[in-house]
Parts: sequence; structure tokens; C-alpha cells
Amino acid sequence: MTVYVDDPVRLGESRLSDGRLLGWAEWGPLDGVPVLLCPGAATSRWLGFGAGVVEALGVRLVSVDRPGLGASTPAPGRTFSDFAGDIRQLRVLRGLERPAVIGNSQGAPFALACAEEGVASALAVVSGADEVAAPEFASALAADLRGFVERTQDDPVGAEEIFAGFSADAMWDMVISGSPECDLAVYQDPDFAVAYRRALDEGFVQGAAGYARDTVLAMGRWPFVLDEIDVPVDIWYGERDTSHSPDHGALLATRMSSAHRRVVPGIGGALLWTHAESILTSLLGIMR
Repeated sequence: MTVYVDDPVRLGESRLSDGRLLGWAEWGPLDGVPVLLCPGAATSRWLGFGAGVVEALGVRLVSVDRPGLGASTPAPGRTFSDFAGDIRQLRVLRGLERPAVIGNSQGAPFALACAEEGVASALAVVSGADEVAAPEFASALAADLRGFVERTQDDPVGAEEIFAGFSADAMWDMVISGSPECDLAVYQDPDFAVAYRRALDEGFVQGAAGYARDTVLAMGRWPFVLDEIDVPVDIWYGERDTSHSPDHGALLATRMSSAHRRVVPGIGGALLWTHAESILTSLLGIMR
């Protein structure tokens, strides 16, 4: 049986210069090549990937709770740049040097922020939430998603209040109801389901405000100058992924001269867990 995830080897919190705590979890050898994971929507540091693979490749995988999720202190009104600043501090506190960064699902724009601000040595966007507020996507979005995007642009405060009504159960139901069979084979695997549900419960342990802030940032216009990102970038999408990007990252790839896009057949948004070895091997190969 395939093992998609395992428990962290190390778990802790680091205190930032303003007194806030940033929660993290680690897998792999302490002296391994540092790779930082920006997890998907509402999931905490507990949900890693690449069980057995990180050890074999000599990777020190570090997953971080964004402010307000899991063990990380809330930071109302935070920005993408604020998150990159938190990671800049964490890499010093945890001895991560200049890590490679992976952004999965809603974690993608936060990983892009790290790359734009020089915190990352290389970047992998895996099943990444795309910039759905970009005008090029207006006609490609389903009506309900287009409505959320427009509401977020017109009234971000009100939109954040709506997203703050979400829960771990609602997020699980949304993922399961919107996933193709190839992904459900992963999500409903008994061991993976326990790990995923635990990560969602941890993500909402302080309430939904952290998730709500993430979602408003991700669904609005991104403040990045993407063509100024000068580190190597891998963009990965599953061919059957219908929820993260209207065009499987094609537009996103054209906005970064250093980006290489891959579309993997036979899988959807569960790509991070089914193709961990390929993703990490490629990322290690492009690190500067």
C-alpha cells in the first residue's frame, strides 16, 4: 500500500521579533537540504508529503502554519509581504539558509511572495491556486467562483467575514465533493484521511479568521511583479485538476521567464502526494 504522509519528526514554534509565534513541523534529516512548504487551504503544519521520499533524497522538509492557523499567532490585516518577512526570520531562527519553497493549492501565492522577495532559492508551484482575479480569466470562471472573486474585489472586508464562517468539516466536504475519482483514491485512503482531517482541525483550532484572510489575499489581485522573479520555477498541475487554475497554469508560466510548466496525466489536485519524488527531485535539480 502506498504511504502518502507520515507524522512530523520535529514539531515546534519559533518566536518572531514582534513576539508572535510561528508554528512549524519538519520531516527528514536535520542537516538535509531545506525545502519549505506553504500548505494548502486551511491545513496546518501537520500535513506533509513524500513519506520516505524526503529521507531518501536528503531533504529537510519544513511546513509552516500561516498566521492564525494552527499554532501561529494571528496577524489581522497581514499581507503577502508580511508572510515573506516571517519566513525571512524563520530561516535564520531555524538555520534554513535560503530554502527552496513549495506552494501547494492556496499556499501558492504565499510561496510566490517568498520568491519575489528573495527568500527562496527555487520555487515549485504544485496544484497552485491561480490568480483568478486576473482579467484574462473573467470569462473562464464558473459563475459561483466569479461571484466570489467579484465580491472579494468589491468588498474585501465583507468577503473576509463570509469566509470566516467556514469550518474544518465544511472544507473537507468541499474537497471531497469537488474531487475526481483519481484524487479521492488519495483523500479517502484511511491513513491519509486521518492526517488530512487532523491538519484541517488544527488549521481551524483558533477559528476561521486565518483561513479567511488567506482566501481574501489569494482571490484578490496579486501584488507581485512576477516577471522579476529570477529564481528557477517549476509549475505542476494534474491534468484532471479542475479547481486550482482555469488553464493549468499556462498563463502563470508565461508571466515568469524562469518558469517550466508540467501537466501530469491521470491525476488532479492530489499531485503533491502522488508525485512527491518527481517534484522534489526536479526542485533539488534547479536550486541555486
